[in-house]
Amino acid sequence: MANLTSDISASLLAQIESFEPAVESVSIGQVQEVGDGIARASGLTQVRFSELVEFENGVMGIAFNLEADNVGIIIMGDYEHIQEGDEVRGTGRIASVPVGDGLLGRVVNALGEPVDGKGPINFAEYYTIERIAPDVIERRNVDTPVQTGLKVIDALIPIGRGQRELIIGDRQTGKTAIAIDTIINQRGGDLICIYVAIGQKRAQVARVVATLEKHGAMEHTIVVTESASEPAALQYIAPYAGCAIGEYFMENGRHALVVYDDLSKHAWAYRQVSLLLRRPPGREAYPGDVFYLHSRLLERAAQLSKAHGGGSLTALPIIETLLGDLSTYIPTNVISITDGQIYLEGDLFYAGIRPAVNAGLSVSRVGGDAQVRAMKQVAGGLRLDMANFRSLQAFAQFGSDLDPATQRQLDRGLRLQELLKQLQYQPVSLVHQVLVLYAGTNGYLDQVEVSRISEWEGAFLRYMDAAYPEVGDDIREKHEITEKNKERLKIAIESFMGTWS
Repeated sequence: MANLTSDISASLLAQIESFEPAVESVSIGQVQEVGDGIARASGLTQVRFSELVEFENGVMGIAFNLEADNVGIIIMGDYEHIQEGDEVRGTGRIASVPVGDGLLGRVVNALGEPVDGKGPINFAEYYTIERIAPDVIERRNVDTPVQTGLKVIDALIPIGRGQRELIIGDRQTGKTAIAIDTIINQRGGDLICIYVAIGQKRAQVARVVATLEKHGAMEHTIVVTESASEPAALQYIAPYAGCAIGEYFMENGRHALVVYDDLSKHAWAYRQVSLLLRRPPGREAYPGDVFYLHSRLLERAAQLSKAHGGGSLTALPIIETLLGDLSTYIPTNVISITDGQIYLEGDLFYAGIRPAVNAGLSVSRVGGDAQVRAMKQVAGGLRLDMANFRSLQAFAQFGSDLDPATQRQLDRGLRLQELLKQLQYQPVSLVHQVLVLYAGTNGYLDQVEVSRISEWEGAFLRYMDAAYPEVGDDIREKHEITEKNKERLKIAIESFMGTWS
C-alpha cells in the first residue's frame, strides 16, 4: 500500500514539474443588441473582418461591420436565443468552407455542411470564402471552349474556360435551363461544375438536383444551396463559398465551372443585411459598395498560366430582369463586369424559339478564341446569315413585294432559326453541331419545309453516324473540316438529300 502511495505521489510530482502554463489571448465581447439576424457587440477589439465569432449558445456569426466602439455581426443560424448581455468571443478563424473531391455529388449549404442526408463529407482542407483574385501576371488568354451543347450558344456566343458570361433575362425565360444543360453536357469530361442556388425555393433546388441525377451529371457536380427560408446572411455568403470550392480545383491544375443562380437575389440579401447594420443606402436602397460586391466575386474566375498550374474557373452568373429592362442598377453593374452576356427574350420564348436567345443583344467578348476551328468554319457563315435575316425581317412585316434574292435570304434565315431551336436537357455534341450547321449555312436546307427541320436534323444525324462515321471521327480528331473531309461531307449530305422525302 505504501508503494502504491509513493508511486502516485511521484507521478503527480512529475506532472506538476512538467506543467508549463500556456497563455491564450481570446477576444471576448458582450452583445449590446440583437434582432433580425444581426447582433452588435462591444469589446471585440482584436476581431478581424469576416472572422467567425461564437455566441454563448454555440451559434456562429461573422464579423461584418468593424466600427470604433462596436462590431456588427451577421448571425448564421437561430438568433432567437441570443440575448443582450450574452458573451461572444472571436475564434481567430476567417469564415471558410471545406473543399476537395469529397464534395462531388453532394448538396451542401453555404458553410459546407451536407444537407442531402448522405452523411459527413470527406474534405481536403478549408478555404476562406473571401479570397484575392489571381493577378494579371498569373493569368493567360482564354483559348479553350466550354461546350454548352446548345447550338445557338456554341456557334454564336461561345464561352471559354476562365470566362465570365452573364445569363440575363426575365423570369421564366429559360436562364436556369441553359446552365443545367451546360452542366449535363460535361458528362465524361474534365470540367467540374458547382451550382450555387441563392434564395430559391427548396422544391426548385430539389428539382434541379433530381434532373442532374437523372441525366448522370451529379457525379461531376457540387450543389451549394441557401434557400429563400434561410437567413439573408447565409444567402449573402453562398456564392463566395461556391467560388472558393471551385478555386480549389483551379489552383490544383483542374477545371471548374460555377453557376450563380442568381445574383439578383444575392444583391437583395446584401441590401437587407447592410440596411439592418445601418449602412447608408444609395441608389435603389443598395449600399454604395454593391458594385464591389459582385466584382470581387466574378474577378476570381480565371484561366491560369502554365506556370501556375494551368487550371481554370469559369463563371456563369445569372441576373433576372423586369420586363426586359437591362438599364436598371444591378444588371448594368454585372454587364460591365462580365465578358459578355446571353440575353433571353420573353417574346422569343413565348413564340416557341427556345433557347430564347436574342442573338442581336447577346455577345461574347472572347469571340472565336473560345471556338475550335471546325466551329469557326461554320459559325462565320451562320452569324452573317442570321444578321441579314434580322435586318430583312422588319421589311417583310410590311407585306410589300420582295425580290427573289431577298426572299431567299428570309427563307434561309427562317430555316436556320428553326435549326438553332433545341429541346431542354438534350445537349448536342460538337461534331453533330458542326454537321448540321454546315448543311444549313451551305443551302442544303433551302428546299426543306420549315416545319420539318427538326425531323430532318434527327434523320440526318442518324444517317451520318451509320453511313459516314469517318466524317465525324475526322472532325472530332482534328477539330477542323479539312478539304478532303469537306468533299466527303458534301457527298454524304447530297446522298442523304437524295433519300430524304
